[in-house]
Amino acid sequence: MTELAERGNPGMRRVLRGGAVNMAGAVVGAGLNLALIVAITRVFTQEAAGLLFSATSVFLIAAAVANVGAPDGLVYFIARLRVLGGAGTVPRLVRLATVPAVLVACAAAVLMAAFAGPMADALGTDDAAVYLRLLAVFLPFAVLLDTALAATRAHHTMAATALLDKVGRPLAQVGLVGAIALSGSAGALALAWAGPYLPAAVLAWFWLGRILRRGAPAGPGPEGAPPTGPVSPAEFWSFSLPRAVAGVAQMGVQRGGVVLTALLGGLTGAAVFTAATRVMVVGQFGAQTVLSAAQPRFAEQLATGDHDGVRALYAAGTSWLMCLTWPLYLTALVFAPEVMGVFGAEYAAGASALVVICAGQLAASLLGMGDLILTMTGRTGVNLFNNLLALAVSVVGCLLLVPAAGATGGALALVAAVLVRKGLPLWQLRSHLVLRPLGRPVLVAMGCCLLWFGGLPLVVGHLLGGGTALAVSVALGSIGHLGTVWACRGVLGLRN
Repeated sequence: MTELAERGNPGMRRVLRGGAVNMAGAVVGAGLNLALIVAITRVFTQEAAGLLFSATSVFLIAAAVANVGAPDGLVYFIARLRVLGGAGTVPRLVRLATVPAVLVACAAAVLMAAFAGPMADALGTDDAAVYLRLLAVFLPFAVLLDTALAATRAHHTMAATALLDKVGRPLAQVGLVGAIALSGSAGALALAWAGPYLPAAVLAWFWLGRILRRGAPAGPGPEGAPPTGPVSPAEFWSFSLPRAVAGVAQMGVQRGGVVLTALLGGLTGAAVFTAATRVMVVGQFGAQTVLSAAQPRFAEQLATGDHDGVRALYAAGTSWLMCLTWPLYLTALVFAPEVMGVFGAEYAAGASALVVICAGQLAASLLGMGDLILTMTGRTGVNLFNNLLALAVSVVGCLLLVPAAGATGGALALVAAVLVRKGLPLWQLRSHLVLRPLGRPVLVAMGCCLLWFGGLPLVVGHLLGGGTALAVSVALGSIGHLGTVWACRGVLGLRN
């Protein structure tokens, strides 16, 4: 990794710049999303909160189905076209991806509205039907937003994702939900949550249009070869459709637990499970800053056969993921009761679920971005198998554990599924591209995080206890962590 820093690789610099932009957006977005959940759990009853969380989980799973893999296909093929001299065909590719996705989204919205009644019966409340039908109206806009932002990221423009999806939309949601909270009525919660997708989608397409009109710089193609031709529909959808199913399975793992917990353990259990998983979601905001910036670079490196560059970026990226997410997970693990108390006294029962989730996410971060690299090699069928297997593990785990253990059972099922999805790609890539998680950058990042957010909080907690220990530990740990990361920036590949 030191060699990487010394080379001054321009591709790595682009990843770092993109990651910095995404990081700024992710910090704000994570705070806004957490504020949104805290506002809902503190103002409304557990049943009302559980209903909203369950309905929005159905919406997000439906959105994953409706985008038919178009966002991942756009990132993959636009990145390849730009380095292989075919950037002029990108507008055609965007149209090829967007039209079917929007049509499927409209069909999915109709089905979601049609089946709102049976879903409401399963959840045991008529209000669920109203929520689901309101959410269905905004499903096409969610797909349009994801598609446009994916195309901007493929051009290494991360500001659109940061400003619109990580800051603007959550900020609007917090404002609207806050207004409803002041009124004391939970009836319009679904509208307040989904409404911001419409303006965000319009602005995202305006942003993408500016990028396409001015034309992004592209490479001349390898060794002066003629520019590559346009991507055919068969080529695009043979890549994207398996990824779509994999994306649905992945969203099913992330959000299906909320729905299954509601069905098997009631809306109150779903509310507790959702609150416990918020720490994981906040951590995913940080992880996504690295993943979004690295994805197009991995596609470019693999397109040109730069396997050494892939390994270097994988090692650096894993250490960055740990430096961003381990402080959060370790702090929440040590102070689980205090963290769950933020959502309200009735959520204290979720402390054990939070401990399980944090321990699992520590391991998942350590495994790095193998699943992303597997997708960027074009092996979407293998990635599909992994995600379907993870979904099966999640569903079976929930069916077996939620009735007996409630939210903690759902957390165990979620962690098992995530580890299956993150661990399998490293084994599957062994014959094509050997990736070693425990390199020097990762060990340095691990030691730094364990010192400042593992050892220090345990000592402070023993001396002070309660919320004071949490505040002191976070303050001192953050200062020490940032100083150590700066001192070790060469090893961590952060000098570009």
